[in-house]
Amino acid sequence: MLNFNFQNTTEIIFGRDVERQVGKKVSEYGKKVLLHYGGASLKKFGLYYKIMKKLEEENIEIFELGGVLPNPRLSLVKEGIKICKDNNIDFILAVGGGSAIDSAKAISVGAKYDGDVWDFFENKAVISKTIPVGVVLTIPAAGSETSFATVITNEDGWYKKSLHDNKIRPKFTIMNPEITYTLPSYQTAAGAVDMMAHVLERYFTHEKYVELTDRLSEAVLKTVILNTPKALDFPEDYNSRAEIMISSTIAHNGLLDMGRESDWASHGIEHELSAIYDIAHGAGLAIILPAWMKYVYKANIDRFVQFAVRVWDVNMNYNDPESVVLEGIKKMEEFFTSIGMPTRLYEAGISGEKFEEMADKATENGTLGNFIKLNREDIINIYRLAE
Repeated sequence: MLNFNFQNTTEIIFGRDVERQVGKKVSEYGKKVLLHYGGASLKKFGLYYKIMKKLEEENIEIFELGGVLPNPRLSLVKEGIKICKDNNIDFILAVGGGSAIDSAKAISVGAKYDGDVWDFFENKAVISKTIPVGVVLTIPAAGSETSFATVITNEDGWYKKSLHDNKIRPKFTIMNPEITYTLPSYQTAAGAVDMMAHVLERYFTHEKYVELTDRLSEAVLKTVILNTPKALDFPEDYNSRAEIMISSTIAHNGLLDMGRESDWASHGIEHELSAIYDIAHGAGLAIILPAWMKYVYKANIDRFVQFAVRVWDVNMNYNDPESVVLEGIKKMEEFFTSIGMPTRLYEAGISGEKFEEMADKATENGTLGNFIKLNREDIINIYRLAE
């Protein structure tokens, strides 16, 4: 087990009707708030009006910025930064899923910086100050509600890059599973794959003696596998929605990193897909993860056997270790298909014409991953496996 530091200070407020606390929670941090969210569904299902009422009850001055898109755009981040600077905003409330939260985090960084916020994503600047961020979570998927990461897409060249710093962890996250009842099935399923991918990026490590975090990771995976079909079949089943929502948080709050080296190659490879083709991140991961596994499993076949046996209940006597591994990957693909996710690029309407461009972008700063260091040609080969 490796040495590690673990820090997560986000307050989790979980359960039925907890969104009623939003006004009081925001007022602990400031009286001028930027309300940041995505599209019309927030108003359509009434959550917008509930939140506005609670903020107004606390005499909070509200500035709004809607329009966050999946794979959140740098241009909207810059618009939010201007609002914050012009109006001396002292708190940002993100209402939505990972896209709204990531956009809010990027705004919080840029609003306290005199230069271009993209400098932080290109490692040209270091965060010193931020505007605090809070969350009302509506889409469990990215885990951004308690994470130290944000991912933004720059339309100039369609680059998708991440930024990591404990200073951008939200101060609180309000999580009511009832809010997720109205999620489209596709978003529920894509979210499930996203949280599974967050676990798997940590699970596939060469580090030994990490049994505790192995078992915690497997528990999250099994929980998502069990409850996602239930939520799809019965969208208003509170218990399955609650299990999925807390799994999203545990998958990406840093707990599963303890003592191990993570990989993150699959995310890097997928980011190029969603940057160029604007595919949902979870759907892209459903395509890339199996291909990555098929490409790298021989580097540590015992760990992949463990994954197949413990997570997918593959019989150890199936035939031989390699057959056990391939059966586990097959079962994962079958699960993704069963919840309506693509597992091949052609299913998402993506051809091979941009493989080289995507591989070039993915490796601009060197190889990807730690399980195996992947170079440009490796990444092209993985895209080809995913065709």
